[in-house]
Amino acid sequence: MWKPPERIRHALPREEPPAAGEAARARLFSPLRLASGLELAERSWVPAMVPWRATEEGVVTQDVLDWYGRFADGQPGALVVEATGIRDVPSGPLLRVGHDRFVPGLRELVRTVRARSAGRTRVFLQLIDFLRIRRRPPKDRFLREFLEITGAHRRALSEALEEPPLRDAPELEVRARLLALDDARLEAVLAPRELEALRFGERERVTDVALPHIRDLPRTLPGLFAAAAVRAREAGFDGVELHYAHAYTMASFLSALNTRSDGYGGDRERRARLPLEVYAAVRAAVSSRFTVGCRFLCDDVIAGGSRVDDAAFFALAFARAGMDFLSLSTGGKFEDAKQPKVGEAAYPYTGPSGYECMPTALSDAAGPFGRQVPKQAQIRRALRASGLGTPVVVAGGICTFAQAEAILARDEADLIGAARQTLADPDWFLKVRLGRSGEVRRCIYSNYCEALDQRHRPVTCQLWDREGLDEPGVATTEGGKRRLTAPRWRREEA
Repeated sequence: MWKPPERIRHALPREEPPAAGEAARARLFSPLRLASGLELAERSWVPAMVPWRATEEGVVTQDVLDWYGRFADGQPGALVVEATGIRDVPSGPLLRVGHDRFVPGLRELVRTVRARSAGRTRVFLQLIDFLRIRRRPPKDRFLREFLEITGAHRRALSEALEEPPLRDAPELEVRARLLALDDARLEAVLAPRELEALRFGERERVTDVALPHIRDLPRTLPGLFAAAAVRAREAGFDGVELHYAHAYTMASFLSALNTRSDGYGGDRERRARLPLEVYAAVRAAVSSRFTVGCRFLCDDVIAGGSRVDDAAFFALAFARAGMDFLSLSTGGKFEDAKQPKVGEAAYPYTGPSGYECMPTALSDAAGPFGRQVPKQAQIRRALRASGLGTPVVVAGGICTFAQAEAILARDEADLIGAARQTLADPDWFLKVRLGRSGEVRRCIYSNYCEALDQRHRPVTCQLWDREGLDEPGVATTEGGKRRLTAPRWRREEA
């Protein structure tokens, strides 16, 4: 992951633990009713995290059930299940909902959350679409096999080497001469997207409208999202969260980098068009009594990307359309990602925008704790100024009761999201609510978990994944080196 030039070690925020009586009166533990009619018992929110525990076919496993069951033990107000693919296509050990055969496993997941939370936690399924990205190829293979040789390459090669006959050279000779070029000359011969495919791996963009399947996204995606939402409802979920954030398809339509000229790119209204059409299709398929919200970016944090004023515009559009909640994140884009190693794919959380999404305790002067809340609060203020009461979820380095309660008290949010702190201690909301904050295992913001995610390895927390490995029934990673879920909190022992 990218690191800021400043290297300041930030101490964890000081906790001011409430007594049980104070916690009972706290805003954090007050109920919230959504426009759909669904009531959350409290304002704690566990955002979607991808744990890499599904099968290669995208099916729920016992490890998936254990993962979400462990979060449900802590009885948060809402738990969002990981980004779940809406297409029936291979996507590795990521959950999918692109076919009816996935419904039984997802139904068991919902049952598990309900049982383990004693019916207190509401559970949403996050729906995602993503475009193709390939691993970075070896240079020789790219130039020998993957690069499509054109007249432009012959002309550029002839000029770079000052050899006119190369304009008519056969393909094999052109490839051989390209292989012999140094990096500077190769850069002069290849087009920018070809250089990117060589150095980072080929990646599709929503602006690649010369490709029929990219051009047709506005026609195909509303139906795919709607069908996925219907399956989520059939599986028993309380609602869905449309994934409009980070490096993926819908966020790319919203981004200011979207220059499509077919009515789905350019100015803000056109960039919001497909996200709104997707929402309309989903809403029509599931009715107003099923909760539908979205997660999107308060700031792309990339050159030429969308900023907070864009996000405020989108928030108003989504709220006016009738979304039940708006969950805000930051950055996490491909455009500034670190170059991957040969054989690996680019990971969208390795550049400055990824850092803003998941900053560590070793940071710049702004620090990692609640770093994005001012931007997120600005978006909520825009909603309220327009008379819109749509609940807003904020997140990013929120790890104490005092932080969460202060954000709610300042009317900067309606719901408090915490991913890494909840991974560190799935019971932390419950412990605080019961007046036992002193027992909370606190995230140290090292991003050990994020490093595992980057390598598509089962995500765990360094604070507990080596604890009690020899206990009976503990599920571990292959080889028994890490446990897959946090140790259970033994409430009766305190």
